[in-house]
Amino acid sequence: MPKGGDLHHHYDGSIYTETFIEYAIKNDFWLNINTLIIQKERPIDLQKDKNWRKISDLIQKYQFEFYKQKFLELWSSKDFHPSKGPSDDHFFSTFDGFMPAKDPNLATGLLELKERAIKENVSYIETMFLLFFKGGDAQKMQAFNQSLKNAQQNKDEQTLKTILDEMYAYFNANGAQKQAQKYNEDLQRIHTSNAIDNEKFTLRYQNAILRLKQPAEVFGDLVVCYLSDQSSPLVNGVNIVGQEDQEVSMKDYWLHMQMYKYLNNKFPKTKNALHAGELTLGLVKPEELTWHINEAISVANARRIGHGIDLPFEKDAFSLLKKMKEEQIAVEINLKSNEFILNVKNDEHPISLYHQHGVPMVISTDDAGVLRTNLTEQYVLLAKRYPEFSYSEIKQLVFNSIRFSFIEDESLKTSILKKLENDFLEFEKIVFGK
Repeated sequence: MPKGGDLHHHYDGSIYTETFIEYAIKNDFWLNINTLIIQKERPIDLQKDKNWRKISDLIQKYQFEFYKQKFLELWSSKDFHPSKGPSDDHFFSTFDGFMPAKDPNLATGLLELKERAIKENVSYIETMFLLFFKGGDAQKMQAFNQSLKNAQQNKDEQTLKTILDEMYAYFNANGAQKQAQKYNEDLQRIHTSNAIDNEKFTLRYQNAILRLKQPAEVFGDLVVCYLSDQSSPLVNGVNIVGQEDQEVSMKDYWLHMQMYKYLNNKFPKTKNALHAGELTLGLVKPEELTWHINEAISVANARRIGHGIDLPFEKDAFSLLKKMKEEQIAVEINLKSNEFILNVKNDEHPISLYHQHGVPMVISTDDAGVLRTNLTEQYVLLAKRYPEFSYSEIKQLVFNSIRFSFIEDESLKTSILKKLENDFLEFEKIVFGK
């Protein structure tokens, strides 16, 4: 079946573990057989710690297959069992594990994702990259942090705006524009020279910031992200990522949404898809489930919501559903991800609520490599678990994945939709004999 697009897609989390392992083998990494830490450089403590081995030595002695299996378990959901600990902790820990084995040549991963998408009949992806502000005086940043925390404690929006004005000027004076420009130039060069887009496939990018950092750092990252978005046709929007139930994520959530509001006023053309409501009962206190989606939409002006699991607990949930329907704010449904990270599935998932209230939805993978899934499985889970979705409604979800994309070139969007219509005609001839 044609699948349209995957709109909630993290680049790092979508590369399969086998690719990271292959890179480590190719570059003959060092492996600590006790800690399972890998690194490219010769270990400093090689003489003291006798557990370090070259991967080539382990392969020569027919020992590496054992450690390869360990990597598959550590860096993905493969063979995960609850006895290993909380599934959410395991999921988020995988990224620190495989990062040393990430190929710095971005094109390698992009081409892998492209090839897999085409084979799976996926025609469009919006993938996320973390983008950081590099620089800034430590003492100045600490002073900003204290001012931001004080404003947040008092929910003082006027004082906060004054602080953000000063910070915005500071980051611009200290290289934010140049960093955004260089990032865009590098991305354009990689994208064009590797012919990522063709008649079968289109790729666009979302900038993302990490919500787990100190507030001044978060705002610096946001400034670079917005500057990048406004000057690149390949970059579509600014997301916020990171474990939403962590202490800093919860504590600074109001502040983060205010930062988005501030920058939206400066860059009104930017469309954002925000991770919001990736929470469930038992993960945080009940009262903390009541406002994140609302805040992302009403304050940060999110045009799509990622996950949206705490919807049933949101204050004035029915008004929120009505607003999302009327303003056509789509929710990105990630069934496999929600099951693994939050243990939410079947009738505990709010997908039926969104469906009943006419909220536009898109089906997506989140982190296909870590979760060892693909977009096909998400549609299979949808059809098996929620029989209230008819074939025509599932088909509508596929078209939604292009209609609610942030593609800036309307002619390109129209072209992809037209191709999707033709692909469905061919598909239905095969399946239904039409």
